[in-house]
Amino acid sequence: MSEFEFSRQLRLLKPAEFKRVFDNTELRGSTPQMLVLASANGLDHPRIGFVLAKKQIKHAVQRNRVKRLVRESCRLNQHQLPAADFVILARSGITELDNQQIREMIDALWFRLKRPSHGRPSNGKRKKRR
Repeated sequence: MSEFEFSRQLRLLKPAEFKRVFDNTELRGSTPQMLVLASANGLDHPRIGFVLAKKQIKHAVQRNRVKRLVRESCRLNQHQLPAADFVILARSGITELDNQQIREMIDALWFRLKRPSHGRPSNGKRKKRR
């Protein structure tokens, strides 16, 4: 069962790691309550980090609940996710969602981020349609 653990190597820990994701965002997924930014990390596993501002989520209990739900989802999906660094940013309104809604939302975001790009450039710019 250790292949589904959420160890220290699956987390972004240093400010430089967060800065690299913000500066070199390759993938992006969002909902009205959450934004996920991703950048390839050159490792063989995904890593996640959180930016949950007090301004958006007032109470520590709520911030911890969101982190716990996202961490659990990442732990269960880590083998299907691309080898990238993910930064999770919470937006206002996430505290109104219950646990099941947050789980469904993050699972849908993981699905969008692990989908192949279908020929789109990896720098985030789309091809012009004819």
